[in-house]
Amino acid sequence: MTSAPADPRAPATVRWTPVTSVTLGAAACVVLLLVGAFSGRPDVAVLGAGPLLVTVREVLRRPAGPVRASLAAGQDDAGEGSGEGAGEGGRLTGTVVLHAPPGAVAANLDVLRHDQPVADALVQVRGVRRVPVLTRTVRTGPQEVATVHVQGVGAGAASVAHPTPPVARRTVVLPTAGVLPDVPLPPRLRGLTGGHPSPRPGEGGDLRDVHPWAPGDRLRRIDWRVTARRSPDLRELWVRREHALAEAVVVLVVDSRDDVGPDPLTWRGSQPPRPQDATSLDRARQAASAVARAFLDRGDRVGLDDLGVRRRPLPPGGGRRQLDRIRHALALTHPEGEPATRLRPPRVPSGALVVLFSTFLDDEAAATAEQWRRAGHRVLAVDVLPRVRTAHLGSREQLALRIVQVRRADRLAALADHDVELVTWRDAPGVALQALARRARRRPGAGVPA
Repeated sequence: MTSAPADPRAPATVRWTPVTSVTLGAAACVVLLLVGAFSGRPDVAVLGAGPLLVTVREVLRRPAGPVRASLAAGQDDAGEGSGEGAGEGGRLTGTVVLHAPPGAVAANLDVLRHDQPVADALVQVRGVRRVPVLTRTVRTGPQEVATVHVQGVGAGAASVAHPTPPVARRTVVLPTAGVLPDVPLPPRLRGLTGGHPSPRPGEGGDLRDVHPWAPGDRLRRIDWRVTARRSPDLRELWVRREHALAEAVVVLVVDSRDDVGPDPLTWRGSQPPRPQDATSLDRARQAASAVARAFLDRGDRVGLDDLGVRRRPLPPGGGRRQLDRIRHALALTHPEGEPATRLRPPRVPSGALVVLFSTFLDDEAAATAEQWRRAGHRVLAVDVLPRVRTAHLGSREQLALRIVQVRRADRLAALADHDVELVTWRDAPGVALQALARRARRRPGAGVPA
């Protein structure tokens, strides 16, 4: 997390000016004093002299130094994101640290987020004061926690300081790795370790067969009951052979070229999506984190690539640290200008399961998925487009959106014709993934036919 540093050019002493009400009150007291003096009315002069003396005393006691402010990390700031869905918010915390000079009694805090006012509070300050700040967000990735404007208040609220430079703090909100009941497997499993049964002989899986002992078989594999039945004189030993446990290799591919929200009017890029709306890239981050956790918890290896940029992908790996790497890489994924046209799809390991997260608003993501499928990979296309709001659209916008939706539906239908399996993340994705996983289990380690 980063915080905007204090301005080193800020003067050591700032000017504290009387507030408007004090200035007007002092002017009124002077008028009463003059009227009483010239009219010979001492009672009227006394009415103006008393408040004027108090005002002068408070103005002379005004502080001389600046109110220094900084925005630090909160005590429980973990940088975690929210769960999937626009209704669940992540917590972003911070602490405003105030250093007030002698004579200052309070400070006015104006808290903004995305240039929108969030809170305006007057807090008491005696020397040093820490004020916690809590905001909620449905977005993931780099974003600001808050921007705070601070103005000091002198004794009796008779004077105020010049507002300090605004202090801000940014953080990286990691996507939450949700829990999925089951996930499909690639057509071929790799290795001799993992959590999935393989058709190859090995150890750790289900029973394969009972076979005469051969060099290389372990003695603890001898089945004495079968040996006593088939060879009572112990001339031949029989051993139990099992299926090997293999691991799956999964490559998650996120299409970062599009970051669109529920409002179609923001798809042109002329105005950003509303901060309270989760975008397609936010859903892609949440979906990829959930899928990565589901496979890593089963002992598989998961890698990450980005379809929108050309940089070195995150190679497949396993374990808890790999999940942390994937979540952090997903949080930093964002559109980077106009992407270059790819001549060939990103390379993936042989026999890997490819999970593509995209809005499929253009032909490139669909064409890449078809090339992977023709190469023999099992491809799972996850649609992360948010549910579109159309109530506020005019007739022309409705027609344009309808054309985009028809072309997108044709694109998804073409993917299904090429044996690319489709999952819509906004409509019970766990149920859809579980159905795909059960449909592919015709034999141990089997997937869809290549």
